[in-house]
Amino acid sequence: MTPKKDTPPKERAASDRSARRKKTGDDGKDAKSGDKLAEYRGKRDPGRTPEPVPADAAVPRGNDDTFVVQEHHATSLHWDLRLERDGVLVSWAVPKGLPWSPDTNHLAVHTEDHPLEYATFEGEIPRGEYGAGTMTVWDRGTYETEKWSEREVKIVIHGARVSGRYVLFRTRGRNWMIHRMDPPADPDAEPLPESLRPMRPAERARLPRDQDAWGFEFGWGGRRLAAYVEGGRTRFTDGRGRAVDGPGGLGSRLGAELGSRRAVLDGELAVLEGREMFMLYDVLHLDGRPLLDVPYRERRERLDGLGLSGPTWQTAPWFPGDGDAVAAAARDQGLPGVLAKRLDSPYEPGEESDAWRFVPV
Repeated sequence: MTPKKDTPPKERAASDRSARRKKTGDDGKDAKSGDKLAEYRGKRDPGRTPEPVPADAAVPRGNDDTFVVQEHHATSLHWDLRLERDGVLVSWAVPKGLPWSPDTNHLAVHTEDHPLEYATFEGEIPRGEYGAGTMTVWDRGTYETEKWSEREVKIVIHGARVSGRYVLFRTRGRNWMIHRMDPPADPDAEPLPESLRPMRPAERARLPRDQDAWGFEFGWGGRRLAAYVEGGRTRFTDGRGRAVDGPGGLGSRLGAELGSRRAVLDGELAVLEGREMFMLYDVLHLDGRPLLDVPYRERRERLDGLGLSGPTWQTAPWFPGDGDAVAAAARDQGLPGVLAKRLDSPYEPGEESDAWRFVPV
């Protein structure tokens, strides 16, 4: 049944997709033609999406050796692994990305086959369409097949960002898992710590005299919060290192901004101009490298380099050697004080250290 012209666009699109699915059968496959892309086409309207939508059935071509991993900022961030096989890209959605170590397996949800042209697709899938969101190529290259069956796929990947032996194995239904068979991609990388208690400043009445040796930040008067970000997901601990829930929506959005990068971020949840804002002022672990022994100046530079800024989070400013100006600005803005941090100081978890000083204004 064709929807009426005055049907709302969202409902009309759903009706169109339903009609296309009926043409290909309940499972999205065209039994007469054996069309591997019938399910893919049944979910997409070429007039509405910039994705490649071939008119014809897939024709086997190529060497069955192309792979692509696409970063997909849809309803939730995930990565799509696609392997060329018999004229199509056999596809899995991997919520946490390909595992970098054999110590953990990641969920891989088997999705519909995609056309070979999708291996180079990057763009914005419009709202209301299937898979709406931004798609970018995260990595691509070639792969070799060691085994391919209905329940197990063993491959060797050769990419710029990911390489090595992986196995995809079926669990139940459409769910699969992906496991790295080789040693860790980066043997020196370390997993994120389970929990870190924050370093605390000692309270002092005056700013340090040798201000050139210090960096200065505003005291925000908020609640201490550390964020552990991996695979686009975020968990939080409080000022005592205990697991806590973060503000609604913060974890997924912050995780999406960092993408595949792994990090532990220190900061506090403050109320600024009537809005709750996660102010980030330190990075303690980044891309498999603990940074606790790295000087404060270098940690702050690495944090700034991440460019983290969003609707409910922000990288806090810092000012090397300019404590008097920061104190005056804090006083004008009604903030509780200034934090002075030695530029050469390491991060001492759980310690109150004179290398960090809180000075009320």
